[in-house]
Amino acid sequence: MATIAVVGAFDTKGEEYAFIQRIIRERGHGTLLVHTGVFEAKGVTPDVSNAEVAHAGGADLADLQAKKDRGSAMKAMSEGIAVVLRRLYDERRFSGAIGMGGTGGTAVITSGMRALPIGVPKLMVSTAASGNTSVYVGTRDITMIPSVVDVAGINRVSRSIFAQAAGAICGMVETTVDAPADEKPIIVASMFGNTTACVDRCRESLTGQGYEVLVFHATGTGGKTMESLVEDGLVAGVLDITTTEWADELCGGVFTAGPTRLDAPGSRGVPHLIVPGCVDMVNFGPRDTVPAKYDGRLLYEWNPSVTLMRTTPDENAQMGRIFAEKANAATGPVAFLLPLRGVSILDSEGQLFWSPEADGAIFEAIRQNVRQGIPVVELGANINDPAFADEAVRMLLGMM
Repeated sequence: MATIAVVGAFDTKGEEYAFIQRIIRERGHGTLLVHTGVFEAKGVTPDVSNAEVAHAGGADLADLQAKKDRGSAMKAMSEGIAVVLRRLYDERRFSGAIGMGGTGGTAVITSGMRALPIGVPKLMVSTAASGNTSVYVGTRDITMIPSVVDVAGINRVSRSIFAQAAGAICGMVETTVDAPADEKPIIVASMFGNTTACVDRCRESLTGQGYEVLVFHATGTGGKTMESLVEDGLVAGVLDITTTEWADELCGGVFTAGPTRLDAPGSRGVPHLIVPGCVDMVNFGPRDTVPAKYDGRLLYEWNPSVTLMRTTPDENAQMGRIFAEKANAATGPVAFLLPLRGVSILDSEGQLFWSPEADGAIFEAIRQNVRQGIPVVELGANINDPAFADEAVRMLLGMM
């Protein structure tokens, strides 16, 4: 028998959660009821009170009740449930989590689910499940089921959906995945279409030397997901070949991974090889979505859905200073490898984005701002040349 955390606002949806709890128990599993509503629970008895959740979010429940401010209450409960749910999981109090709600409830409950490691079953029945769910899922493996009707009572539609959701979370916790006896250390790598040749060669080499290589597309979500695995302690080394997400962060592109990109390996002390891969390009959607302020800039339509903009020397110099700052804060081994003959396919001699001046700006900013003791290796090759990939593998393994 497993225990399943049932998380939600029991003050407004007690009837619905009592229904879920009954089905889970009929399947032979236990429940841990965690109350995220602000007022008194109805229809169920919480095992973890809303006062405890509010306190973990830096708030006093009585104050939240008196203010009746939905925004501040949701903020406090969202922050609190992330703390509480992770602590309860670390204490081995439950094996999976389920929640139900509208947009507000979904925001609060999935905040807690995102605090759980990848691999822990997480299921959210939501009115928002049929739209863009990235704000709720983030980088975690949260399964979302459309509620179809609102989570408001048990009726002929919701009865079936809620029952199947309860069955689904039971099936998820009942399913175990045995790790192979020869499980290999994990190396994560960042890749783009413009660095595929390099990363493929690195992956083949590292796989042959006994590592499992997980490759992440540098699309914003890819970089964040890669670093979330590092934060979870699952990664032995980071081969950061494609750091282009920082170009999008600085210039407003669509593939930004946010200002914390490059932080996780350093904070966890994981060996980290940083390459300024594809920093020559900022990603936008179709040509007509490029902001008007970039009229006159060098653009390339990679495909009908993606337009690339060449970065300038000033933008590259700014990225170089940021990269050095991130490396300087690392608590573990970190190094740079610079491809002096171009940072992408398009930044090859004779290609549209070829610009030794712009590349030189980021290289020089890294050299000038990195602290003493961090290796900065320069190679007279394009990022996709075999020699560059081989050197990247040699350097990362040396740090490990």
